Amino acid sequence: MKILSAQQTREADAQTISEKGIASEELMERAARAFTGWFENKFTPEQPVCIFCGPGNNGGDGLVVARLLHQRLYDVQLYLVNDGGQTSPDFQINLERLPHEVPPHHIKSKDDLPVIPDNACIIDTLFGTGLSRPVIGLYAEVIKWLNEQNNYIVAIDIPSGLYTDKQTPAEGAIIQADHTVSFELPKLAFFLPQHEAYVGEWHSVSIGLSPAYLTEADSNFHYVVQKEMQQLLKPRSKFSHKGTYGHALLLCGGYGKIGAAVLAAKACLRSGVGLLTVQAPAIGYDVLQTAVPEAMLIPDSNRKHLSRLPESMEKFNAIGIGPGIGTERMTKTLLGQLLATTDLPLVIDADAINLIASSNKLKAQLPKGKVIFTPHPKEFERLVCKSNNEYERLEELREFCRVYQCYMVLKGSHSAIATPEGDIYFNTTGNAGMATGGTGDVLTGILTALVAQGYTLKEACLLGVYLHGLAGDLGKDTVGEIALIASDVIQHLPQAFQKLSHT
Repeated sequence: MKILSAQQTREADAQTISEKGIASEELMERAARAFTGWFENKFTPEQPVCIFCGPGNNGGDGLVVARLLHQRLYDVQLYLVNDGGQTSPDFQINLERLPHEVPPHHIKSKDDLPVIPDNACIIDTLFGTGLSRPVIGLYAEVIKWLNEQNNYIVAIDIPSGLYTDKQTPAEGAIIQADHTVSFELPKLAFFLPQHEAYVGEWHSVSIGLSPAYLTEADSNFHYVVQKEMQQLLKPRSKFSHKGTYGHALLLCGGYGKIGAAVLAAKACLRSGVGLLTVQAPAIGYDVLQTAVPEAMLIPDSNRKHLSRLPESMEKFNAIGIGPGIGTERMTKTLLGQLLATTDLPLVIDADAINLIASSNKLKAQLPKGKVIFTPHPKEFERLVCKSNNEYERLEELREFCRVYQCYMVLKGSHSAIATPEGDIYFNTTGNAGMATGGTGDVLTGILTALVAQGYTLKEACLLGVYLHGLAGDLGKDTVGEIALIASDVIQHLPQAFQKLSHT
């Protein structure tokens, strides 16, 4: 699914109004009904509601919500914040539609701030996606005061003060919402770690925006949804055999980190690869043969570290390298030989990323269109550069993938998947329980298996990251976030595949 910019959101509204032949206040009514439907499923009428409206169309949304919640027997208190500026036409229309039982309270200075009941839910409709300057003055004072309350805060469309698709100036005040309910599509700002304290949990509700506009709109930013992943997953042929689904090679493991090889290998096998060969230091031979009997093993001639490539490479369909390998000179030499000689697709993770980051020569050897990198943020900094903020990081990510014609999975909540064409896809599965050692090794195994089976690198990234997070979510349902470990993710991969296959 596409992620629209603030400008495109306004264009989508305008085209919807034109196509449907409706007035703009009708679209506002539609949006408020969609929000109210979500709100009713989350909060009961026994809980008082305090709605804070700004003077623009986002405030107009709040006015309609106040009317609709009052009709549904909620105890609604309405507060209009205005430092003397003009109100929008649609705001004014809906102000006049308010029932007498919901009188607006005006906040024109800090002295007008009310006492909020302890059990009340606050709805923020001060500013929306059209904000183009930092929030200061009276509005900033109100936002800071709201953030100091101990009440639940729900933001309509976007937390007030937060820019939709660019860096918010440091001096601007921003609502810290517990929930943000966006209209039709989520905003780019929702997917960035720096905004976690403002967005809280985000949700999107449909308001029937123009399908034609959404189809034709050009965007480099997307988010991954289950339906699209179901379409990517390839069914198996009745007469297939193990050779049908590829032969993967994993180059992983090192002294003290053979577990990384075990995790990557198990995940690779659970992701449908036909055959798997693992090359690991000789010290891991007994462990791997015991822990992963389904995999073939090539013990490296060096006892503790990877030092050479397999003698015959032509039998493999994809190679994963990096988990647990360390950064010894002999391993760096092996990596250089691999980059210089193979035309196979590569999944590069962990210490293999760190080795490439340390050498411009290795970077120059990267085969065009054949590489998937899977860094966590610190590895990204070593490989690409440090960034001042998440928007800058996204641009650095896009540029790196364009220059080196590679794919990259920047791991984290809503992992960002970048392509050589400059597109970025945000994943929508996974949870904080996956912030534990070994889950990256699991992802390497999944991606390598999918590439070996014939998925394109882009398909493997999208599907693999989604399945990885989905397995983590299923694991969380079993053991909880705190107790979740990488092995739990592997254990729930079969259920993740089943969920995509049967839903």
